[in-house]
Amino acid sequence: MSFERHPPFQHPLASVFERAVVSLGTALSPDTTRHYRGTVRNFLSYLAADYPEVKRLSQLRRDPHILGWMSRLHAQKPPLATESYINLLVALRSLLNELAWTKKRTELARVIRREDIPRAPQKLPRPLTIEQDQLLQQECLRRNDLGGNALLLIRYTGMRIGECADLSWECLRATGPNQWAIHVPLGKLKTERMVPVDAASSTLVQRLRFFRSLDPLPADGFLLARPSGKNALVRQLRDYLHQVCHALNLSTRIVPHQLRHSYATEMLRAGVTFPVLMKLLGHIDPEMTMRYVDVALTDLQREFHQARSNPRYLIPQPTAPSPQLRAGLDGVIDSLLAAQHVLEMFTRPLPKGGSRSCLDRLSNRLTKILREARKLRKA
Repeated sequence: MSFERHPPFQHPLASVFERAVVSLGTALSPDTTRHYRGTVRNFLSYLAADYPEVKRLSQLRRDPHILGWMSRLHAQKPPLATESYINLLVALRSLLNELAWTKKRTELARVIRREDIPRAPQKLPRPLTIEQDQLLQQECLRRNDLGGNALLLIRYTGMRIGECADLSWECLRATGPNQWAIHVPLGKLKTERMVPVDAASSTLVQRLRFFRSLDPLPADGFLLARPSGKNALVRQLRDYLHQVCHALNLSTRIVPHQLRHSYATEMLRAGVTFPVLMKLLGHIDPEMTMRYVDVALTDLQREFHQARSNPRYLIPQPTAPSPQLRAGLDGVIDSLLAAQHVLEMFTRPLPKGGSRSCLDRLSNRLTKILREARKLRKA
């Protein structure tokens, strides 16, 4: 016996909104359609309670109806999570836009404005803890299978899981005697890059080639076999990590992208500069890379407090110019790099606030100036 979770909602506008839900839900998942219906029920319940006289779309106004509903959501007890509030506003806005088009009522498209929808709270990056990182690496090395080697390659190179799925058979390139780099194909930001790797990462690629050679699928140029497509391969790797975490009694909410954050954190702790980290991660926006910098600030703060007993470390001093300072544009680039390093070292221990934000913007500008200067050198 089947039954609806909620009985049909009785309101003069219910059938109008239901048609909009059906129209929007044609190409959407059942969960999304249910979310639209839940939003309609929430909004019309509010109208029925506070404005029972509203029975037609022509009576619907931004003030007081929409603004009143938004105030009701804000005053809800227990408080509504910001993400839930955003989802409700976005859903109702989509439905009103659909009605504005189908019912020829253009004013409905303006009752919920873009500025009404708050920005989603920025979630801090979640690198693995040192213990989690060590346990996962040890278990993947012990298993030494396709999934384990693929996850280790993600951890050692900082690539995204989708980029790993797109690696070509010839992704490993020799760049010099005992030096290698992995060619990471076009990724999320439509950029490609070369990531330097050590002998251990090169061995991982060789192992993955071995597993690929045993696969019955014909050669297709990819390092990892994809019998049901790329998305299925990505799900397979995610499920593999879930199984490994379960076997190790770790949180099963760990996701592959945390391996990328752990890689970025490790590079920062090792002294990799900001511009180089941007290149390694394939970022084109400094603000995106700054999210990874924040991960390591707790370590930097700890080291800063440990160094307080030695005053000469409190204010980093610029390195004295070398007698063999290069001339011309190369000397300008050297000076810019030195200035950027001093600025970064001075900024690290500062608390978050106006001064630090200003210095961060100056550092970003130096990054852009360096990029343009290098272009001039190549011209």
